[in-house]
Amino acid sequence: MKNGRNKIAIIIGAGPAGLTAAYELLKKTADIKPIIYEASDFFGGLATTVNYKGNRMDMGGHRFFSKSDRVMQWWFDVLPLQGMEASGSGTAHIGYQNKERAVPVSSSGPDPAKVEKVMLIRKRLSRIFYLGKFFDYPVALNRTTIANLGITRIVRIGASYMRARLFPIRPERSLEDFFINRFGKELYLTFFKEYTEKVWGVPCTDIAPEWGAQRIKGLSLRKALGNVLSQALSSKHALAEKNRETSLVQQFLYPKYGPGQMWEEVARMVQEQGAEIHLNHQVVGLTVSQNAITGVTVKNGIMGEVKTQSGDYVFSTMPVRELIESMQPAAPQEVLRVSRGLAYRDFIIVGLLLKHMRIQHTKDRNPPVGIIPDNWMYIQEPGVKMGRLEIFNNWSPYLVKDPATAWVGLEYFCNEGDALWSKPDKEFIAFAVEELAKIGIIEKEDVLDGTIVRVKKAYPAYFGTYGEFAVIRKFTDAIENLFLIGRNGMHKYNNQDHSMLTAMAAVEHIIQGIKTKDAIWDVNAEQDYHEAK
Repeated sequence: MKNGRNKIAIIIGAGPAGLTAAYELLKKTADIKPIIYEASDFFGGLATTVNYKGNRMDMGGHRFFSKSDRVMQWWFDVLPLQGMEASGSGTAHIGYQNKERAVPVSSSGPDPAKVEKVMLIRKRLSRIFYLGKFFDYPVALNRTTIANLGITRIVRIGASYMRARLFPIRPERSLEDFFINRFGKELYLTFFKEYTEKVWGVPCTDIAPEWGAQRIKGLSLRKALGNVLSQALSSKHALAEKNRETSLVQQFLYPKYGPGQMWEEVARMVQEQGAEIHLNHQVVGLTVSQNAITGVTVKNGIMGEVKTQSGDYVFSTMPVRELIESMQPAAPQEVLRVSRGLAYRDFIIVGLLLKHMRIQHTKDRNPPVGIIPDNWMYIQEPGVKMGRLEIFNNWSPYLVKDPATAWVGLEYFCNEGDALWSKPDKEFIAFAVEELAKIGIIEKEDVLDGTIVRVKKAYPAYFGTYGEFAVIRKFTDAIENLFLIGRNGMHKYNNQDHSMLTAMAAVEHIIQGIKTKDAIWDVNAEQDYHEAK
């Protein structure tokens, strides 16, 4: 075997977690060869970039930011930071775990206009679109918010917040409790309830509070107000400031051609170093014997051929429900029951190419005429199904073929097989155009072209049998050579960097001979990412 690698690590999935696992195995071991099986025909999983006639779409907006030193350096090793002349600054202030590091931007660093493989420094602006007006995101009680909502509602929000602080709901049994404790009931009803239920398709009372801990992290109304004050007192905006929650980051890194560029490059690198990657190959069976996976059955999605690959280690990023169903002999009935009750939310994005946008941009940046400066907008207008709107021009100008046009993505959340998912492509694109025009963001006659992409199991859900997930974890942790990593692999709403860290932790387990899987599950649960309870 190449370079004396006489052991095999089978990796299910070529997303961020799977590709990171392969990279780390090749870098840190001398005897393990990664073999990756990916069911689709592309790299990166949800963090891919779809190219439509030269216009590129990011599937949900992937900011490259992490509090982990290791992850940040890992990204720079793959795609170097843009040079000083192109960035306009000699220093990039990048936030890490409880500290800030000023990273020099080299004068000889790559110029994005001339070099393909480069990481850009991008400004972040995310706002809420509600009542035909823009609100800051995260929500802050500043002049804009007061003017948009009116003094009467602001007073109700303040009184509700004070009530929540004085009489918090204990224990927190649902996501609704989580939101009310941090923002007050009035603000929850104004900005969080309808949008969250649009995303998940169920009431907030049916969602576990852990989702809030995963995604909202330590953010609260108090911290949001503190963030506004700190910005008013300081003219320096760090790329990721040490005391801010991830949700408050004002700058981020982004590959020139979107997140897929990162993972396409990593795939190229690991193959050069001896890894095998098989696209259009779906894992349909795992043979379990004496607390170990002894073989993985794979189906070629193009030819239909089925084969079995033996290996010493198995890294799984496939949805937990599919993993458990594929085990031979069958998993215990209790494990099957819990896995079959796990829920997922599916995702649809409609890309629209526009002559220009109807709504006007603000003066804090200088985008092309007719393109607002937001990276994305949370659409909370009643009467539309759309959840978010991405403006790809502002993620990277290199995502757009013609800079004189606006290239946007309309995000929808649904369940496979429901009315939204089942709409024919042309009908859905027309429906999306109608919605965007209805809320005054575009004129229908300004649409030049459109496309649609559907993504299954984009978001693991914190309802269904999620509350019993410990049953599955106990079973899978006992399979010594099986490592569950990544978002769907762990049924855990991980960000891209968290998924990478789970892969890194799994490789460390192998190298150090650690038997427990605790360090893998502890990723995205540490105090650095969450407010102390």
